[in-house]
Amino acid sequence: MTDEVLWSLRSECPIPPRLSPYADRVQEWLTDDLLPDLGLPLDEAALRRLARAGFARYAGRLYPDADEGDLRVLAALFTWFFLVDDACDGSGRLSTDEIRALRAGAVTLLHDGPRLRHTGLTGPLRRLLVRAFREPRRRMPARWRVRFADAVAHHLDGTWREAVNKATGRSPGVAEYVELRRATSAAYVSYPLVEFVTGRPLPDPVYHHPLLRRIADTGNDLLSWYNDLASLERDRATSGGHNLVLATAAEHGVPVETAVALTVERWRKSMRHFVRLRAAVPSFGPALDKAVTDHLDGVAAAVRGTVEWTLESARYRVARPEPATARRG
Repeated sequence: MTDEVLWSLRSECPIPPRLSPYADRVQEWLTDDLLPDLGLPLDEAALRRLARAGFARYAGRLYPDADEGDLRVLAALFTWFFLVDDACDGSGRLSTDEIRALRAGAVTLLHDGPRLRHTGLTGPLRRLLVRAFREPRRRMPARWRVRFADAVAHHLDGTWREAVNKATGRSPGVAEYVELRRATSAAYVSYPLVEFVTGRPLPDPVYHHPLLRRIADTGNDLLSWYNDLASLERDRATSGGHNLVLATAAEHGVPVETAVALTVERWRKSMRHFVRLRAAVPSFGPALDKAVTDHLDGVAAAVRGTVEWTLESARYRVARPEPATARRG
């Protein structure tokens, strides 16, 4: 049932899908060169699962215009965030204190560079982040680096809050969950990377313009809720209510199947809102309009790219529905 819903929403998404021509080549580099070099404490089966997840293809869907070198940077960063997600929410997960230390270590590295070490970030995760952030640190201005570090801190704060909830058996209500999910999704981390790819960083007053922030929030919701639908069965067993469907079912006292339908309708309504908001963006002047358009296209690509990657990645194993004629036979 949920798989059919996911394919149906894909067909309704008005954002066209795109994929970098370098995505598969970078995926090979990620699998054959980067992951084996990190010294991850993973067996061959675990490494194969990481390879089949297709993190480079995910990056290639969000940044289809990146050149091959930049796509390697982005794929490495995506891999770091997924490894952190697995460390914080998988089997043998980090404690809440360890997540706070990891957050402090990552932010210290992003702000101060690799020469200053922090005990919260060590080993393969540290080596990967040092390697992945080397080029953005070299090329991007200080204000962008602060913005990116702040987005990473916000994401890891959300990861910590979710871990605390799970450790204490606390399930959030819908409104609280939506705000928390905006942090744990890491979408706000992906948006500044558009500026890394284009080389056109937005001034802070434009980046934080109220209308652009509403578009960013809505895009974040769309990709987060789609992911919640895809991971529903897993989350029913492990998430402690941290899934929009499960939060909706608990708050409204309805079966999960009904909550799926309510979540789908909420997604559709938010997509219509997203389209209206994008159409309402004014001109910021000839010096900024191209960078603003790139930013908005990046937010949209994050939505559609998440949809496409979710359906193709082995991380979720979404089955394609059989054609109607095959079902009748």
